[in-house]
Amino acid sequence: MSVRHRHAGLPRAPRMAASGRTRSADPVSTGAPPTPGGFIVLPDEAATQSAGRALGRALEAMLVARHAGGAPGRALGAVAGAQHAGGALIVGLAGGLGAGKTTLARAALRELGVAGTVRSPTYTIAEPYDTRIGRIWHLDLYRIADPDELEFIAIRDLVSDSAACLVEWPERGRGGIPEPDCLVTLAVDGSARRLRIEPRTARGDALASRVHA
Repeated sequence: MSVRHRHAGLPRAPRMAASGRTRSADPVSTGAPPTPGGFIVLPDEAATQSAGRALGRALEAMLVARHAGGAPGRALGAVAGAQHAGGALIVGLAGGLGAGKTTLARAALRELGVAGTVRSPTYTIAEPYDTRIGRIWHLDLYRIADPDELEFIAIRDLVSDSAACLVEWPERGRGGIPEPDCLVTLAVDGSARRLRIEPRTARGDALASRVHA
């Protein structure tokens, strides 16, 4: 397969919505307790989108607090475009074809102010988005045959210069991209989906606690 050569071939980021934030009170859970294995049942597409919005809000709450030192009243715009200490927060999106990974990522990006088209990066590998919390990269590694291919898009530069990365099929990039701080696994269950959030680092634990708040 071919991978676009370093930054020069990567797409430009859509601008964030001028209208600013939109808030909704979507919980991750539908109100039912997690199933065995820690999965939460998402009965329909709307529930998957709701979970994505909750992920977007959790990313915003965590990254704003980290950059501003938790100072009350700190403007959201103060962190937009800033490099975040420790590099990008990596959120892995795992699950088979049709499990809802792109739906979840698209809803998270919308919650963070992206108004333009949110494309699936299946063929481009990486798509950038400018959000209220800075640059977020949406990666889809399904077509990656060898993690070494990620060097052609300067993956480590993307990670170090971004606020967060949403990575579909993260297992295909193992060794070529940092391990996820938090792994979100989606699975098809009849007409519904199941979702599980597994923190892998201290940052991931902080993110997961905000998603469930």
